Amino acid sequence: MEDQLYHYRAKVTSVYDGDTMTVDIDLGLHIWSRGEKVRLARINAPELKGAEKEKGLAARDFLISKVMDKHVMIETIKDRQEKYGRYLAEVWLKDDSGQFQNINDLMVQNGHAVYKEY
Repeated sequence: MEDQLYHYRAKVTSVYDGDTMTVDIDLGLHIWSRGEKVRLARINAPELKGAEKEKGLAARDFLISKVMDKHVMIETIKDRQEKYGRYLAEVWLKDDSGQFQNINDLMVQNGHAVYKEY
């Protein structure tokens, strides 16, 4: 059976690190799921502690600058949660020209994360 993709409008309410954020998800029909933790799929950003701390803070701050308090589209696969209970998602943000930009790829393109299968 092929993967089922689900798309939702959401508002980013906080960013924990370079690959984890909290969103309020618009489920439609005036129903919202608030405070959902989302893990950016396919990428891994440096940690906020240990030897990676400086790079981790830079990744977090870059992600904050792109998505904090903004409306995004999230795309989940089978609405599946990973081992820490976060939804794995592609995150899309509409840029000034009206085109959607993949935030997961943007993190890698700007040197704040690497692609990773998990």
